[in-house]
Amino acid sequence: MEQLGARIATQLRAGDTVLLTGELGAGKTTLTRGLGAALGVRSTVTSPTFVLARTHPRGDGPPLVHVDAYRLADARELDDLNLDFTESITVVEWGAGLLEHVIDEWLAVTIARPHGAGDDDSSSPLDPSLEPIEPRNVTIEGVGARWADLGWLHDPGD
Repeated sequence: MEQLGARIATQLRAGDTVLLTGELGAGKTTLTRGLGAALGVRSTVTSPTFVLARTHPRGDGPPLVHVDAYRLADARELDDLNLDFTESITVVEWGAGLLEHVIDEWLAVTIARPHGAGDDDSSSPLDPSLEPIEPRNVTIEGVGARWADLGWLHDPGD
């Protein structure tokens, strides 16, 4: 997930927003940590769960703003955070259903972490008692004109 974050970081500039969706433990913060390292943030990227948003300054370039919208009830509460979406690179965890009411363009990264099926064929793959398995499945979609060309994701050298 850190390597994916670093790859995404190469495409980001001020005004870009990345929406991360996935269950607890899927790797959202790990992806953001890789993104922050590649951007050269001056602080360690950790989950902003209890503070809602952390700003990570960079020596050169726009800051990385890392948001955890898990406890927000609606888009109004996200908007009330007064985030500077135009001058920052913003990563929003748990923002699906909220973000689209605040901005028009973002890169959506959905992380699915499959779970083992167990010995019983009737086991639900969503059973939290089952251990996660690798690899994770990641879907990346662009919303808006800024993200119309995602050709950089399909580099033949990878």
